[in-house]
Amino acid sequence: MKKHAFEIYNASAGSGKTYTLVKEYLKILLTSKRDDAYRNILAITFTNKAVEEMKSRIVSTLEEFSKENPNKKANEILLDIASQTRINPKEIQEKSKKIIKNIIHNYASFDISTIDKFTHRVIRSFALDLDLPLSFEVSLDTESLLSEAVDSVIAQAGEDENLTKLLVEFATEKADDDKSWDVTREFLEISRLLTNENNRTEISHFQ
Repeated sequence: MKKHAFEIYNASAGSGKTYTLVKEYLKILLTSKRDDAYRNILAITFTNKAVEEMKSRIVSTLEEFSKENPNKKANEILLDIASQTRINPKEIQEKSKKIIKNIIHNYASFDISTIDKFTHRVIRSFALDLDLPLSFEVSLDTESLLSEAVDSVIAQAGEDENLTKLLVEFATEKADDDKSWDVTREFLEISRLLTNENNRTEISHFQ
């Protein structure tokens, strides 16, 4: 079976992308000489719900393939795969039995991941190179993270000469305009721009 370096499936919601991805995943499993090829497949998606759906479909389809009389939907995929890979249905049935048995005994290695989880795993692997603590945690509370970052910047007043000068000038300007000298609120408003991708062009100018 001829394999391309990569393929792009660009389609709208409900058009059968998951069906296609599951079929392509199964084709890799069924054409491999090994029964544990899933260990070397990187499959990533957006949400935990999509992860569970993909895993469920793959396992349930393999289970149907292993039966003498798979249900109609599984049989359609089986015949489609048989046509594209030139593997006869009987071989697919026997191969599916071996694969499903292998997955059951090594389920932890049958991994489909979200993009976030995969990225986190990669960063953790290179934590030392990135000068990060090995016990670092990911925060999804944006407001809390920005507030902590602003407090950290302000805490450097008196230590960083340039930063201290800027903070004093900004606070003085606010006081002259009869506003509170506390710059925290303005810093928080500015920092929120960093989390909105619509501002990426403007933010790039600060480089």
